[in-house]
Amino acid sequence: MSLISYLMSQVASLVPRHSKPVTHIAPLSSSRYSPLMPIYDALKASDPDMYSALMGEMKRQTDGVELIPSENYVSPAVLEMMGSVFNNKYSEGYPGKRYYGGQEYTDIVEALAIERAKKLFKAGHANVQPHAGAPANVAAYFALLEPGDTVMGMDLSHGGHLTHGHPVTYITKIFKFVRYKMKDINTGELDYDEMREVAKKENPKLILVGYSAYPREVDYEKVKAIADEVGALTMADMAHVAGLIAGGAHKNPFDFGFDIITTTTHKTLRGPRGGMILTREEELGKKMDKSVFPGFQGGPIMQMVAAKGVAFGEALRPEFKDYAAQIVKNAKRFADIFLAKGCRLITGGTSNHLVLLDAQTSWGISGGECEHLFDRIGITLNKNMIADDPRKPMDPSGIRFGTPAITTRGMKEADMDTLADFMLRAIEKRADDSAIAKLHEEVIAFCRKFPVPGIKA
Repeated sequence: MSLISYLMSQVASLVPRHSKPVTHIAPLSSSRYSPLMPIYDALKASDPDMYSALMGEMKRQTDGVELIPSENYVSPAVLEMMGSVFNNKYSEGYPGKRYYGGQEYTDIVEALAIERAKKLFKAGHANVQPHAGAPANVAAYFALLEPGDTVMGMDLSHGGHLTHGHPVTYITKIFKFVRYKMKDINTGELDYDEMREVAKKENPKLILVGYSAYPREVDYEKVKAIADEVGALTMADMAHVAGLIAGGAHKNPFDFGFDIITTTTHKTLRGPRGGMILTREEELGKKMDKSVFPGFQGGPIMQMVAAKGVAFGEALRPEFKDYAAQIVKNAKRFADIFLAKGCRLITGGTSNHLVLLDAQTSWGISGGECEHLFDRIGITLNKNMIADDPRKPMDPSGIRFGTPAITTRGMKEADMDTLADFMLRAIEKRADDSAIAKLHEEVIAFCRKFPVPGIKA
């Protein structure tokens, strides 16, 4: 009997007779993504200032284009569960083994989230309690490593992540981190020869892949071969591409023998903000559980755990595959347009959900200036360092933009043409305040054709 079946049988008598626990995954009709809006009457009466800020943010999201690749919109169902009474419950421990009573329904939602995550990513074990992606990574390190052990990950300047050993992070005081880079920034190919040489020299206990500003896909088979050669474990931080993997648009590291996957549960996976650790083997998963709790975190944020389960259920539906595929199609269309206009793209294009553009070379303005300019027309993206960037992080040479959120709103390839046109016209007219204001009105009119889930138009 599975964990879910056992828990369901234990609490069946507690469920009102007029309702039944739902253990299957129902088809997702288009109406489930209609812009249903929660009622905020209590907030409006209790705290008008906070209510006003919330209404302002809803308007910003409705009337603007969200191109930050790490942002997305959750479904009304996920939004409802995030605001549910599971917030009121302390649930230290794991399903069936808690330190507090009254866990009948918390056990159900966490068990559902676990089983759905395992099915979604073909994992042997899943821990759905990490509060975010960074804590998931740190908990994984502590489960696998001893102080002073060596970890090899991507250099941040070539698209790596802070938690993979950037000197500003505390984790570098405990473990030694060594780097690899891209072999050719014009194609995005990783330098697997350098990776092998560094691995043979440094003898890392863990080799990391996974990035925050890398527009290509990793050759997991090559990385695994290098790890096996030096006796290292393999871990993929798939925070940015989890939804692409879940939807079959990208390869699954577990299919190539990777040991651990960590991820956030928002971004392309379109769930609540949070983290997760997956392992290929159950025994390694037990180490992760002990590292997350009691090793690193206290009690789980139960309404977020439950919302993760809802999002995983949505990602198991057939239409999520269409969504993941469309993310990539939209990003590639974006890349093709900007390349055709003579822009310099790091890696020469994209194979995933994001585009990294060298604004300084392409348009003669910095990434920070671009971010501010596009904010003025209601298009949100982020300034970003490019490979070997000579500029500072707060005003780098590049911009990073992507397609997960706009794809959720229903935009397709032809709409990328429209958005790119808005952006290019803004660049051309950046010194003309009147033209920028008119362009902003065009962006608002365009956005209102595409409802945001959970917000009433």
